[in-house]
Amino acid sequence: MTRFQRFCYNHLGGGVGVKKLPIGIQSFVNIRTEGFYYVHKTKLVKMLVDEGKYFFLSRPRRFGKSLFLDTLRQAFLSRKELFEGLYLENNWDWSVEYPVIKISFGTGVHKTVDELENTKDVILRNHARDYELKLEEKYTKDRFMELIYKLYKKYSQKVVILIDEYDKPILDNIENPEIAVAMRESLKNFYSVIKDADEYLKFVFITGVTKFSKVSIFSGLNNLNDITLDPKYGTICGYTQEEFEQVFKDRLEGVNLEEVRHWYNGYNWLSERVYNPFDVLLYLDKKLLRPYWFETGTPTFLIKLLMKEKYFLPNLENLEAGDEIVGEFDIENIEATTLLFQTGYLTIKSVENTAGMSVYTLTYPNLEVKAAFNRHLLDYMVKNRLARDRNMIRLYRILEKNKIEELKELFQAFFSSIPYEWYTKNELYKYEGYYASVFYAYFAGIGFDVRVEDSTSFGKIDMTVKYKGRCYIFEFKVVEGDGKGEALKQLKEKKYHEKYMHTCDEIYLVGVEFSKKERNVVNFEYERVK
Repeated sequence: MTRFQRFCYNHLGGGVGVKKLPIGIQSFVNIRTEGFYYVHKTKLVKMLVDEGKYFFLSRPRRFGKSLFLDTLRQAFLSRKELFEGLYLENNWDWSVEYPVIKISFGTGVHKTVDELENTKDVILRNHARDYELKLEEKYTKDRFMELIYKLYKKYSQKVVILIDEYDKPILDNIENPEIAVAMRESLKNFYSVIKDADEYLKFVFITGVTKFSKVSIFSGLNNLNDITLDPKYGTICGYTQEEFEQVFKDRLEGVNLEEVRHWYNGYNWLSERVYNPFDVLLYLDKKLLRPYWFETGTPTFLIKLLMKEKYFLPNLENLEAGDEIVGEFDIENIEATTLLFQTGYLTIKSVENTAGMSVYTLTYPNLEVKAAFNRHLLDYMVKNRLARDRNMIRLYRILEKNKIEELKELFQAFFSSIPYEWYTKNELYKYEGYYASVFYAYFAGIGFDVRVEDSTSFGKIDMTVKYKGRCYIFEFKVVEGDGKGEALKQLKEKKYHEKYMHTCDEIYLVGVEFSKKERNVVNFEYERVK
């Protein structure tokens, strides 16, 4: 390799020419040989192998799990030429090539156990073909063990097992518990081989979105090291701010870095906050701030779960949870909070260790997720995207011009746009939290700075919206008949506005009262106090 070729290989990711954005690329070989940008993670490969043997990692979809898994694969296959100029080049034993079994359930949707069994069978037979082996066992579990043993005997080396999207067949059927349980049991039977094959294994790495309990799916694999919340591996997937600015430096001219950070950074696994790679790459390609990651999947199941549990949506801004909530869940006992965290709609804001347990405060990772998630909530309730957007545009223009007197009519339009049949299917409208949740979803869906349950020395403010130096402090009340001004009266008596006297140029108190009978706003008052 000439010096020029070496320069291109190390700095352009392979090949000669302009660097390309690896949108959708999960192959480490392609990234290193076809001129793509590459955010280096190879030092973490060495750390993992030095530290242990069995590892599990949970991260949201489209976060780079598959690429990292393929990086591991190429290292164990001793593809030294791919790592030239990277950390592993001089920190890996390239004299040993290990047989690697890579299993992925990320492709397609499995709707029956038979489909899952067929996929497992194809994966095992493809490996046998590639390694020129013949598998004779009848059942996939037995063929899995047979493949491991025959690879071990043929190459006189222990085997590496890499499993990507281990939980996808379950998540594909999460709204059908009976099928989801059947998928789980099929996978549990398959994965049990790993424990029995211990003496033939060099390294095992398993990734997925969710973390099911070891009892339910990794029965017996008690030595599986979960690095999901290990600070050492907090940036194993995703881009740090430094990586973003250094690796993509030549594409950042004219880019408002603070705006991009506000939109896409913020995911936290007890280490430095990171960007979702999918968002970064598409933004750099199009230079438009859009919810790229959110649009690749809709959280309809989660929203149904939140509505079923009569969840107070503003609490998603600052949600406290213990170790179990951010840790494991199972199909028979699905916690909305756990799923929201593991699927990437919430992330860790802070953690406090007290009384023998960890208390996590969760929040939205960034503006993309906060705004898009709340717009999707409104879609679920309103069933009319045109009406939703019309209301949101008008709300933005009212606050832009500070025409507070126009809010009452708009607030009434919020609830008028929700179909009558939606109310007949649930009793949410009887709860004060429901009305506050609709308000919150509209303001948050636009991307306004919204504070909820904000503590003062006199009590908690229902909701505060900050915009262009102005603070709008809301109090919500649900009444039986007509409103009597109790909401605004409470705001004035509690002197909630004093908290913002030194941080806001203008302060408005807004009292909103709802009628259970009318299912709408019956009283609206406001007063400027600064």
